[in-house]
Amino acid sequence: MAMPSLFSEYWRLEDVLQKHKVLKAALVIQNWYRSYCARWKARQRYALTIFQSIEYADEQGQLQLSNFFSFMLENYTHIHEKDPELVARLFGSTLQDCKDRQEYVSFIDVPDSYNGPRLQFPLTFTDIDLLVEAFKQQQILHAHYVLEVLFETKRVLKQMPNFTHVKTSPSKELTICGDLHGKLDDLFLIFYKNGLPSGSNSYIFNGDFVDRGKHSIEILMILFVSFLVYPNDLHLNRGNHEDFMMNLRYGFTKEILHKYKMHGKKILQILEDVYTWLPIGTIIDNEILVIHGGISESTDLNLLHRIERNKMKSVLMPPIPLVEDHDTDLKTNKVGATLIPRELKTNGSLSEQLTKHEWEQVIDILWSDPRDKRGCYPNTSRGGGCYFGPDITSKVLNKYQLKMLIRSHECKPEGYEICHDGKVVTVFSASNYYEEGSNRGAYIKLCCDMTPRFFQYQVTRTTCSRPLYQRVNVIESSAIRILKERMISRKTDLIHAFQLQDCSKSGKLSMGQWAFSMENILGLNLPWRSLSSHLVTTDNNGNINYMSSFQDIHIQKPVKEAQSTLIETLYRYRTDLQIIFNVIDSDHSGLISMEEFRAMWKLFNSHYSIHIDDFQIDELAERMDLNKDGSIDFNEFLKAFYVVHKLDKLNKSDGNPP
Repeated sequence: MAMPSLFSEYWRLEDVLQKHKVLKAALVIQNWYRSYCARWKARQRYALTIFQSIEYADEQGQLQLSNFFSFMLENYTHIHEKDPELVARLFGSTLQDCKDRQEYVSFIDVPDSYNGPRLQFPLTFTDIDLLVEAFKQQQILHAHYVLEVLFETKRVLKQMPNFTHVKTSPSKELTICGDLHGKLDDLFLIFYKNGLPSGSNSYIFNGDFVDRGKHSIEILMILFVSFLVYPNDLHLNRGNHEDFMMNLRYGFTKEILHKYKMHGKKILQILEDVYTWLPIGTIIDNEILVIHGGISESTDLNLLHRIERNKMKSVLMPPIPLVEDHDTDLKTNKVGATLIPRELKTNGSLSEQLTKHEWEQVIDILWSDPRDKRGCYPNTSRGGGCYFGPDITSKVLNKYQLKMLIRSHECKPEGYEICHDGKVVTVFSASNYYEEGSNRGAYIKLCCDMTPRFFQYQVTRTTCSRPLYQRVNVIESSAIRILKERMISRKTDLIHAFQLQDCSKSGKLSMGQWAFSMENILGLNLPWRSLSSHLVTTDNNGNINYMSSFQDIHIQKPVKEAQSTLIETLYRYRTDLQIIFNVIDSDHSGLISMEEFRAMWKLFNSHYSIHIDDFQIDELAERMDLNKDGSIDFNEFLKAFYVVHKLDKLNKSDGNPP
């Protein structure tokens, strides 16, 4: 009987050894897979860093552009005499109360042939459902109804305080959504998962409803109609993109003019006014502060409760001091701020401004970002607001007996982020913000005396079926593409910086020298060493052939004879220039005179310290006047400046889409 027992022991031992091998193999595979995922996730983070760095650099450029308009008023001779409407547009209010619905809406008929949604005033829940279903079918709301909604929204908003105070209860939860940025599918998904707004389903939408995405007006209409139906249960905070100057750069203005060709300018004009009446924050249960951006060491909630928020026409336009002066020339004070003579007021609008201190308070709550570093210091990435550390958070919350700050304003890979020992929460609701698959969206649910709960989602079409490496490759390729476009716009400056480092004139630099030059010229805080394999070629010794930075990309020249420096400058500042000329194009003809072009370009040249000779500008202006009638179609001209990627050409030659 001993023999079978021996065999049994043997087989049991074999079984144990086999299981041990299987377990060991499983652990090896698991470790490999975790390492594999970590590498791809790291590459995804690098790509997101590129997107975010360029996004913030553009915002910094937008703030610099705002400074240019002040500079323009100082230096553009007799601008107030020639175009007082421009002064009022930049620094005053655009819409007089006397321009009521009758003047704007009654003359716009809805034809019988219109088959889109028809709203019935006063609005009800049925209208919310009607809009949502219509927009799912990609229908356009008629301009008559858009204007009606905007006027009614303004009327109700004017009755509201700067900060909305709301209460939760054990039986009534509150949902907080962050930036949507025209991503209508994200709003649909939130409503699908969480329900439409109602008396028992309250929402806070924390700003940045518009820009970047293609469906900003649809989001605004759904939110405004929901607000009008449930003014005590749907709350709207102003973000830094609820601003006509931001809309000019980031797409909403273009969207409106495309969808509403006949009445788009009226819609935009009224929207500018509606923005100014949006509340700037919400306070929940007297414990949780909800604002779009953040705080600073000088944030004064008592002052922010009192300011006349409708005077903040654009957060990008600082207040312009008024002086009692009967001279027609604009003057400047000792610190360089523009002084507008009081007689130039248009309908009194220029006196309707916040003080500089009040303006700075609003800038801080709309533009600031939290950081781990203690203290409060300038937000150098965005160019506006500040970075605030955990000590600042504790100081401000304690001062006003608050427990938590909920804010938005920053894209987060997981849709939300908790920092400052749980006292600051960032929520961002636009998934796929930079590229499909780049980030999740999220919303927060709050109930009385309970910890916030986070709900994540991602609108998916094709990405859900792709493996990780393919999803990351798409994001990474898109990020590298826009980074290369940034590089080609500074080609001359980069080559000059490279050559200063290349003492031996070999055409090569060390990795450190190349990274230093890239950082110094582009001003982007990026992991250049890690990104180098996507941007340049290296030799066997690890030295970089710096001219390979530009080997697969160039700017298309609409004027062949123009110098490269001029072409790069026009490409780099094309968005700024387009905004400037669209603002001064007061009759919206799309044309500006040769004289205006030369005068404005010279101011732009001076303010941005661009070294372009006047004769080049004069020659360019002559070539831009295609039919020699003394006028320039500037928007069409700027469209001629675009970057050509070698990969695009190869794809097209192969018959594949780029």
